[in-house]
Amino acid sequence: MKASNFFEMTNDELNLKLNALKEELFNLRFKHKAGQLENANQLATCKKDIARVKTIIRQRELGISVEPTKAAKKTAKKSK
Repeated sequence: MKASNFFEMTNDELNLKLNALKEELFNLRFKHKAGQLENANQLATCKKDIARVKTIIRQRELGISVEPTKAAKKTAKKSK
């Protein structure tokens, strides 16, 4: 997933996404050890997505970026 998609999410959505990605990483590692994982690149992609989400959360804590408002999210979706 691209970082621009993560920037459009609220903090609550980012935390939910982070938990889902951590669970997915756990499952991918389990499949990899069992020899059932067909594409090992999925592990790297999942790790990078986790890092992107954590980076955006930290930027918002430091005030570098701001959380989008609901009105801005709706306007952004309509303009695309």
